Amino acid sequence: MDTSPPTLERWLTGPRISALPVRGAGTKPPALSFEFMPPKTETMEHQLWTCIRRLEPLRPRFVSVTYGAGGSTQARTHATVTRIVRDTGLVPAAHLTCVGASRADVDAIAHSYWEAGVRHIVALRGDAPAGETYAPHPEGYPFATDLVAGLKRVAPFEISVAAYPEKHPQAASHVADLENLKRKLDAGASRAITNFFFDTSVYLRFLDLCLAAGITAPIVPGIMPVTNLAGLRRMASMSGISIPDWLMHMFDGLDEDLETRRMVAAVVAAEQVRLLQANGVDEFHFYTLNRPDLTYAIAHILGVRAELG
Repeated sequence: MDTSPPTLERWLTGPRISALPVRGAGTKPPALSFEFMPPKTETMEHQLWTCIRRLEPLRPRFVSVTYGAGGSTQARTHATVTRIVRDTGLVPAAHLTCVGASRADVDAIAHSYWEAGVRHIVALRGDAPAGETYAPHPEGYPFATDLVAGLKRVAPFEISVAAYPEKHPQAASHVADLENLKRKLDAGASRAITNFFFDTSVYLRFLDLCLAAGITAPIVPGIMPVTNLAGLRRMASMSGISIPDWLMHMFDGLDEDLETRRMVAAVVAAEQVRLLQANGVDEFHFYTLNRPDLTYAIAHILGVRAELG
């Protein structure tokens, strides 16, 4: 026998939850930045530039172009960044890593970016090639802190660095990871961009810890709209990122249903950014995976509108 309260009584017993604040027409929209991946084939080149052209009218603060493990995409990254300078109105930020290169080589790359008109670098330690353990180049910058300081000696670059709300997988502790982040910012970086995450409370707690550690620079949340759960699991396992059970449940049974996965991904990411925005966050960095439509839609939800012409 069902002993639960009648429907209406049951609905009215819980706490009332107000809607998230709605941003009015007069409210300043958040600042956005986008990450792109350098293409490996002609087809991927076309996909990348379709993505760039789709998102360009949103006038992001900057767009970054990634660097493969071990510096494996150095030439393609450079070609993509310099074309963005030449052929668009976007501000590019080139990823640059320490892996497998001497200081002289890294400095030369930085000089070439400056001469090409690139003024923003995303400075990272970088990952070793698959199956290898990271080890500093004997004549290179050992870690990202050293790279930031070196870049500042090359030219007055604007520099962004990485932050890890759930701790870098190779950090000894959360405290050690925070101390490393502070060193990177003190060395000359102007902002940190977080790895992607899905539990908003993890990010907000991380901001509390950053401020307590004396960090005042922006810690911009990295947002990844997800449509491929298998790919997400791979990326998350490499970076020590937790995938909440509720997210797995959202995509349960949709392996062969791409269109529904896209709709679910839009709902999940929109809810995440709206909650962050309600908590006062006014900068977002989107990992686009060179797929623009979800990012464009979520930007619209945030109040960002395309500027045409």
